[in-house]
Amino acid sequence: MRILIAHNAYQQRGGEDSVVEAETELLRAHGHTVELYQKDNRDIADLSRLDLLTRTIWSRQTTADMQGIVAHTRPDVIHVHNTFPLISPSLYWAAERAAIPVVQTLHNFRLFCPQAMFLRQETVCEDCLGRAPWRGITRACYRGSVAQSAVLAGMVMTHRALGTWRDKVTRYIALNEFCRRKFVEGGLPAERVVVKPNFVDFAPPPAGARSGFLFVGRLSAEKGIRTLVDAASKVPEVPMVVAGSGPEAGLLAGATNIRGLGALPAAAVRERMVAARALVLPSIWYENFPRTLVEAFGCGLPVIASRIGALAELIEDGVTGFLFEPGDADDLARRLRWAHAHPSEMARMGGAARAHYEAHFTADGNYRELMAIYSEAIAQAKGGMA
Repeated sequence: MRILIAHNAYQQRGGEDSVVEAETELLRAHGHTVELYQKDNRDIADLSRLDLLTRTIWSRQTTADMQGIVAHTRPDVIHVHNTFPLISPSLYWAAERAAIPVVQTLHNFRLFCPQAMFLRQETVCEDCLGRAPWRGITRACYRGSVAQSAVLAGMVMTHRALGTWRDKVTRYIALNEFCRRKFVEGGLPAERVVVKPNFVDFAPPPAGARSGFLFVGRLSAEKGIRTLVDAASKVPEVPMVVAGSGPEAGLLAGATNIRGLGALPAAAVRERMVAARALVLPSIWYENFPRTLVEAFGCGLPVIASRIGALAELIEDGVTGFLFEPGDADDLARRLRWAHAHPSEMARMGGAARAHYEAHFTADGNYRELMAIYSEAIAQAKGGMA
């Protein structure tokens, strides 16, 4: 199979970029020809405001690039991850003209929320779900800017009116059932939205004693860093390691039982995961599918997470980890204290987490799911499906 992967990389590398790399490597390892069409948001600095505005809504450059790529490689399917802002939805129209099916992975909620996370003032907000996102403009939800929020909302509404989201994408991939329900509620055709989770390719972890607790991720408000720090202060006997960087890094200062390591390479993160007793995920927004969660399960590491959005579905409370009320430092502290005092029970949960990984999140299983989605999209494009 010949596959074209399209992705607009972020200025600060994140989980989506890692997923694109992992899926590209997976497909190539199985003998498929994979071309990568990629833009980088670091190039935005070289554009004028007018040029960025027009490219966000409709990129002529993408249209021209696609014509050349399609003529040269003739892909069987185009798999899109992120088009914002430099690739733009013009890609979908170019694909349709070339009669090539499009599969779109939905990594966030940008089609319905200018801020992409359904979060405002550190509280879940669904005011724009299924509606025109004018509130996101007046509230300057995207980066605190009315102008930038208007551009993003304008892109969404323009292509909603043109039928791009309804007609030009053959299959959408949601990362879990919770997110699928939100996407359908927002207006995407239910019959085109399928579920395929993220994956990692991890061998069984080494046996050995584990100790301490681990946070991995960007140190930003939506990740619940304040809740993490407040909870840690209530259980000073519980050691915590934090791997990551971001605007809320200053909150770690003065926390005697938190050791901040900054951002770590993937190999170093994995070393920490196979040595820790549990991963802590205190997010206050609807995480789509944090890659750190599947990495933790692959390392036999149970997860203590907020009872919010998909996390409440991905973690079986008391089996593969624990759930606590989002933003509730006291509730998180109780979970940490218990987990610290019961290493044998946490080890059993780690075994259950690894078993869950092997059943649902392996590379081989993910490859089969991805091939099935591609095959359905190609069959539909050829008229083989209703």
